Amino acid sequence: MAENAHVLYAREPTLGIPEFRRVLVESGLGEVRPVDDEARLKAMMEGANLIVTARLDMAPLDMAPLDREAKPLIGVARCLTDFSWVCYISDLAVSAKAQGLGIGKGLMDEVARQLGPSVAISLISMPDAVGFYERVGMKRMPDAFWISRKR
Repeated sequence: MAENAHVLYAREPTLGIPEFRRVLVESGLGEVRPVDDEARLKAMMEGANLIVTARLDMAPLDMAPLDREAKPLIGVARCLTDFSWVCYISDLAVSAKAQGLGIGKGLMDEVARQLGPSVAISLISMPDAVGFYERVGMKRMPDAFWISRKR
């Protein structure tokens, strides 16, 4: 990441499928997500009611606002929530080039900020990401259950 760059976190309900797919692939989640199934990715995005993004902003502060529109997506949190009791994070993906820089924690923090203090957050971790979730303060729950999808 460029030295003068900073990350912009925002709620982005209309995130496009191509950008979402790219970050899934770049993060490594593309191996376990249906990235080659356009209709399914579209349904996944349409079914999420909280999408938080991390975009890299490398534009100088004196640049005109129109020139600052192109900000590459480097992370996304796709969530399902009732905004009252619980939020399930179904995807937390950070591009490999931005991993280890606090982007995942920033996405988690922005999800929590969007939800407020009365909403719990849950997710199912990929085995190699368990340590990350423990480091950001999530608690392992031994009594979770799962029925696998057929396809």
